[in-house]
Amino acid sequence: MADKPVYEEASIDGQPPKLASIPASDTTVWADASPLLQAACAGLRDGELIHGDNFNLFAAMSALEIMDPKMDSGIVCTYYSIDEAIENGAAPIPISLDSTIDVRCTIDIMDHLLACEAAWHKGHSLAQTVFSCIYLLRLDRTAPHALLHSYCRIIRATCKAVVSVVSDARTHEEEDLFTMTYGLPLNGDGDDKCLSILNAVEETISRQLRACKATSSKRRLPEDLEPLQSNPNLEEGFCKALLCRLRFRKHFFHVLSCMKRPQGRGLESARKHIASCLTELESILKSADFLRSCFDESCEGDIDDKTTASGFEPIGFDAMLNSRLSAPTPPRAIKILSWKKAVEYFVKLLHDLDVICSYSLDPHLESLLRFVVQFQKSQPDLVARSHLQLLLVQDGKLYGRDPFFAVINKAAALPEATKNHDIQKNESFLQLGMLVMNLLKILCTNAAWQRRKLGKFLQDWRVIYVQLELAFRNEYGEVSSSSNDENTCMKIFQHILLWVEEQTYWIAFRFLILGFELELYSTGEYCMVYWYLYAVLIKLTEKTHLMMAVSHDNAKRKGKKKKDSPKDLARESRIPPAVLFLQCYICLAEGLSMMLAALRNEIPVFHSPSPFNTEHEKFVQHFELLQRACIPDHVSYPSYKESTTHARFSTLAMYNYFKDAQRIAKEVKSSFSNDPERLGGRWGRNVPFGWIHFSSYLK
Repeated sequence: MADKPVYEEASIDGQPPKLASIPASDTTVWADASPLLQAACAGLRDGELIHGDNFNLFAAMSALEIMDPKMDSGIVCTYYSIDEAIENGAAPIPISLDSTIDVRCTIDIMDHLLACEAAWHKGHSLAQTVFSCIYLLRLDRTAPHALLHSYCRIIRATCKAVVSVVSDARTHEEEDLFTMTYGLPLNGDGDDKCLSILNAVEETISRQLRACKATSSKRRLPEDLEPLQSNPNLEEGFCKALLCRLRFRKHFFHVLSCMKRPQGRGLESARKHIASCLTELESILKSADFLRSCFDESCEGDIDDKTTASGFEPIGFDAMLNSRLSAPTPPRAIKILSWKKAVEYFVKLLHDLDVICSYSLDPHLESLLRFVVQFQKSQPDLVARSHLQLLLVQDGKLYGRDPFFAVINKAAALPEATKNHDIQKNESFLQLGMLVMNLLKILCTNAAWQRRKLGKFLQDWRVIYVQLELAFRNEYGEVSSSSNDENTCMKIFQHILLWVEEQTYWIAFRFLILGFELELYSTGEYCMVYWYLYAVLIKLTEKTHLMMAVSHDNAKRKGKKKKDSPKDLARESRIPPAVLFLQCYICLAEGLSMMLAALRNEIPVFHSPSPFNTEHEKFVQHFELLQRACIPDHVSYPSYKESTTHARFSTLAMYNYFKDAQRIAKEVKSSFSNDPERLGGRWGRNVPFGWIHFSSYLK
């Protein structure tokens, strides 16, 4: 190859290529490859590529397409290194010699960093979002600029705290780029002092704001106080705009620190800081009008799409500067969230964190599962879910304080005295504790990941049930042949076996319901889905009723009543509200499945076979994981066909499925009259989503 200067790729507009900044060395010789590429392009047809003899399809999947912005990480790069960017004035210090413009540009940098941080939380890489800021990449350069330096330090410390939380929770498999730092300078000397540096800057600006107000009231100003910028009419507005941004960062960092304290000890403090964060975000939004009005220049484009409150482009950012660090794959095109959407994201994040902090750390597993499922309805993002998981599971214990055997003991309605029994050292019980811990972790993931994990997880619960049952029979013989309730070990086995069955069917139920949330079922498949839901609900109701009966017997035995009153006997004969609620959904599921089957059998338009796969294949696709775990037993495609083939409107009228559901719902409503949370439609962990999807089918 001839020794020639390096050329960048020719620009699209036909301008001559510019000399590149990558110098040749003793071991490298650069040549201009443009003529070769042009000749190759002229001789290639669409879809063809140049390759060697050993090139195959697998290699083609990893090939890079030159000149494609999504594939070629070397294209469209303004600068090839941080030093080159700094030398060319991309991140000046001071930002401007005009102090007024300097302050405005600093606020623009703060706003754009907030937008970058929100985009990072949404799953984009850290290298191409937050660390596209050149000031962050060379933080020592900002030392003369106290305001920018303090803000960049707290941003870096915040990113480090968030990465730590998500890494510890290990929920980032769904957003695998989130925790990759690619050697970025996240760990810096003196970051432990970031709050003290920020507080000093905040105090200085607070004094300046007080001085502005003192000027308006003609009071004397401190002689040692210098204004932020040169325009006295803008001083107060700039002070307020800066203070709310600095205070938000300070309180948000406190939120992350408090929530990470062990055993939930910092939750109350975190709530106070969350309230302060929300207040400061409101002030940040209000500052936008001032920032847009203080300069005569007009911004091009829609202001709502801008990443700064002022609408101006920020100084000191280059998203492509770290493109080679972003991943071992070609860089992704990243669209940074607008400033308004970034503020909205942080408002929602803070509300989600507040919900977590307000939880009472109830040791009852049923209440905990109810809370987690309810929390997931708000579709929290990764950061909030990671904090929830770290709160629930710490050091292999619930909330870092309750051993999982004790939690299972309480959930299985066993006496308090059995929670420290030596049987917990049994291998099967240790595995069961791990399953409960993993269940909580899975429920903290997003809906798609959660459903995938739960489907595979069902087999583990089925296996542990078989192991416990075998251990029980080996120790005590057949269940029916033993009636010695005084035997503590036997009682533990019996209660936990029943509870494991109930929990297994609840996981199956949750798996099916998540399919509605994720819109995995087409309208033509609703009939089989509701039918399978009906089959699962029957078993879940049966196990729940048995579990509650056992719990009631224990409570009655503990009370040691001499004689039951008529009122007590009447109360015992009633079906528990939780079971009634499940029965209501059984009626709905059965009614919907039979109605859809009748529509399909009698009205041809409702029976439209798929050109891609048969109904049997769809059944296998949706329920294969349940079938492998035999949940429920003896449920198969032939049994589904047998149940629905003969459904007709004439026979359907004989069964009042929906009237029964309405009647039961009224009874449940009266039972929950003293519980506004459940009465408002937030009943328990068994509330299904997606019943309303049936209306779309009828339309």
